[in-house]
Formats: sequence, C-alpha cells, structure tokens
Amino acid sequence: MNANANANANANASDSGRSTAPSAVGLGLLAAWTVHDLEEVATMARWSRTRVPVLRERHPGVPDRVWRSMEAVDGREFATAVAVMGLVVAAASADGYRTGGRSAFYQASLNGFGLHGLVHVAQAAATRGYTPGVVTSPLLVVPFTLWARGRLRRAGVLRPTRARDIVTGLALAGAATAVSHAVARRIHRAVSAP
Repeated sequence: MNANANANANANASDSGRSTAPSAVGLGLLAAWTVHDLEEVATMARWSRTRVPVLRERHPGVPDRVWRSMEAVDGREFATAVAVMGLVVAAASADGYRTGGRSAFYQASLNGFGLHGLVHVAQAAATRGYTPGVVTSPLLVVPFTLWARGRLRRAGVLRPTRARDIVTGLALAGAATAVSHAVARRIHRAVSAP
C-alpha cells in the first residue's frame, strides 16, 4: 500500500469513528467474559456448599453475615445475576466495537474485567484452594485484557492508565456485580411470590 492509500485508509477510519483496532478487541471482551462466567456458573453452587463451611471454620473473625450471604445464593439466582451482568458486558463490548475501542465505557470495562481476574487469583491464594473463576482468570481473563490493551495502544486509542483508572475499573466491576446480584435476587423473589 502506498503512502497516499495508507493516509486515505486512516482518514476513512477516523471519519467513520472506527480505529484500526480489530473488532476482536471489542467483541472479544464479551466472548472472554462468557467463557469465564460459564466456569463460575458451573462451579459456584457446589463450591458454596462444600468450601464455605470450611472457610467459615478457618476464618472465625469474618462476620457471619458474609458467610450467610455466600451460602444463600442458589444456582438459579447466580445464573440470573450472571445474565444481568452479561447485558452490561454486551453493552460495553458493543460500544467498544462501535467506536473501534475508543469508548471510555469499553476501556473501563476492559480494565475492570482484567482487574477482577486478578481478584479471583488473590481469592484463591487467600482461601488456599479453588474459587469459582480462578482457572479462566490466569488463562483467559488477564491474557485477553493485556492483549486487547496492547492492540488499543498500537491503534493509538488506549487512554492513559492512572491510579484512579484502576480504582474506577475495580469500582465499576464491583458495582456491576452488586447491581446484577440485587436484580437477580429481586427477580427470584418476584417469581417465588404467591
């Protein structure tokens, strides 16, 4: 490709709002999240039944309400919470695809996804055993996040990461998780009401 054609291609990408970041960066977030959360859905109910009693005994200083809330989530409610979270991730992925990765919402979601993968690894280390999501975190979540950020950086659209961006990413992931569980709980109470 000659210099003029390359300049025209770059101008067209800028005019359309799309960058040279591949669609795999935007849509890949949803795909990676889906595989990761399938692991969580498949293992959460059994893990809660078998590991929470062990952890409760090992860590008596943790407030009892924490253990009760972990035991109270049944498999259907957890799967519903994952579906609600899926809507958030799908919106972020679509925005990332639409903007060629430029979207602040997409990039904050991508950062939150990667950071939450590190939280899974830390949870497994703290509990000295398997926790739902820990297998796909180092194999998929963190590598995908690093790959996507690298592609965005090479495309020239990656926003600089500051300490507050890390806090924002974790806060976004935490808030979306809390809201998805609250919505799932409300849905299941409404369905169960006479």
